[in-house]
Amino acid sequence: MEYLSEINKKRWYKLIDHPVQLALVNDDVRFKVVPAGRRSGKTERAKRYIIKQALKNPNEQYFVAAPTINQVKKIYWNDLKKLMPESQKLKSPSETELTLFFKNGTTITLLGLDKPERIEGTFWSGGIIDEIADIKEGAWEANISPALDTFNPSRPDYLAWCWLIGVPDGLNFYYDMATYSETANDPQWKLYHWKSSDILPAATIEAAKRRMSRKQYLQEYEASFETATGRIYEDYSKANHTDKIYDENRPIIWTHDFNYTPMSSAIIQEYGNVSYVVDEIILESAVAKNAAMEFVQRYKDSKIKQVFLYGDPAGRAGEKHSQESSWSSIKEILKSDGWTVTDRIPYSTKSIMDGQNSLRARILNALDEINFYVNPSICKYTDKGLSTTQLKDGSSFQEKDSQYQHITTALRYYTSVRFPIIQQIGSMKMTGH
Repeated sequence: MEYLSEINKKRWYKLIDHPVQLALVNDDVRFKVVPAGRRSGKTERAKRYIIKQALKNPNEQYFVAAPTINQVKKIYWNDLKKLMPESQKLKSPSETELTLFFKNGTTITLLGLDKPERIEGTFWSGGIIDEIADIKEGAWEANISPALDTFNPSRPDYLAWCWLIGVPDGLNFYYDMATYSETANDPQWKLYHWKSSDILPAATIEAAKRRMSRKQYLQEYEASFETATGRIYEDYSKANHTDKIYDENRPIIWTHDFNYTPMSSAIIQEYGNVSYVVDEIILESAVAKNAAMEFVQRYKDSKIKQVFLYGDPAGRAGEKHSQESSWSSIKEILKSDGWTVTDRIPYSTKSIMDGQNSLRARILNALDEINFYVNPSICKYTDKGLSTTQLKDGSSFQEKDSQYQHITTALRYYTSVRFPIIQQIGSMKMTGH
């Protein structure tokens, strides 16, 4: 099919044979998540890819989408018309419907996702969503994914594919997509990431650095999700990841936040001065007793039944009046199962800011030392919480509430007691027990 090679001759934009870009084009993966730097070729690859798919596959229906119809038209329409070989046109493109018609019966239609329901009602074969970080929150789950999963009775075994292209815009759903595609071991999802500096001339990159802030440059030109404004634990990164798992021959540190939904607690084991989050207990609509029962069942084979409790001092409510508290309920269940329990729970609430700083110092201190690690494949809430928990607008310490924020609260309850940061005149030092 000589007309396929004609596409590559129309090189008004120079494409570089970058290995990740080539994998993006050649891999047989259903959902390709493509956070890549500005002006680095991701959109140009998408244009050529979808034209080639339309030429090779008869009687298919493809789409190209962006947050608004004006965006997708501006980015794609003229270039797609230029890339489409004249010899393969069934008829002139529809300027009102923004649809290309191929001789083989295939169509490519441009869509604006300001109304996400526009993607519904068609048996799509595949498509491109550009600037996906800017589409409406929830549109993927409510409209796009169901449309791609729609059962086609004429092709019962076919699954529509989609490229999800964008530049990071904070820690939103696109961050979740990128994280999932990289860590979930789901064969239908894969992450394709490259930097603008891999593609663009050094002088262009230098000019961008000169006119942009460091955070803006990292987000726009290196496609980094880790620069979102307001992250509380902004030094937490992949450098804090570990594959270490629960060791039944070591004592357990169990730290809690008693939020009702989800009730969140982390399982930590220490190796010398280093803390490893090796498990977590996340329960919906639960009380302390439920968490304790989950604990004794999950760690029933522990060779050393010794646990150190850290967490929310509010869980002591009622103890002064000889009433059962959340903590006394937990301790009773643990002891009845043969656990030796050491209570490290404070009697009063400590400063939120001091707790945050104690956890920050464990994640990465001023000497660039890391003393806090998380197994992200097991402790998904912990990893997501440390990656995304943000400050409330206008506050220097208050935290935005989310389902992932509660596990980070549990972690700072632990570090604020175990590794407190004590302010002294002219200096700051860290102490242990």
